[in-house]
Amino acid sequence: MSTDTATAYLRTQVTTASPEQLRLMLLDGAIRFARQGREGLVSKNHESVYEGFQRSRNIVLELTNTKPDIDPTLRSRINGLYTFIYMQLVDASFERDLGKADKAIELLEYERETWVLAMQRAAELRRGAAPESPTNPPAVDTARRPTLSIQG
Repeated sequence: MSTDTATAYLRTQVTTASPEQLRLMLLDGAIRFARQGREGLVSKNHESVYEGFQRSRNIVLELTNTKPDIDPTLRSRINGLYTFIYMQLVDASFERDLGKADKAIELLEYERETWVLAMQRAAELRRGAAPESPTNPPAVDTARRPTLSIQG
């Protein structure tokens, strides 16, 4: 696919996406670029390290600055998570630390999975699906979901 075609395709995706899909696209980009930075660390490609982590940090910063219409306490916690991820990306880049890169990627992937579940739940509610209850729990494959820890 040519660069012009890819750019046009991406532009169409962005302009036609819902706010939920745009957030998912941002998370996908942050993960992709963090992986690029990590691979640069492994291959000692300094340009790839800089470019990947810089682009991932920019996306995380955008996610942090987005002011969704949610509970202020929840927004504060999400911003705290994004601030932590941002700092992991900074440290991974400047300290050449694979562990911090891996932690940032792990948290971004967990956030993406959580966002996908939230999107699915919102779609169910829009379709008029029965609300969750102890007898009607959400269908979540918890066997695949890793335990989340932000401890170093």
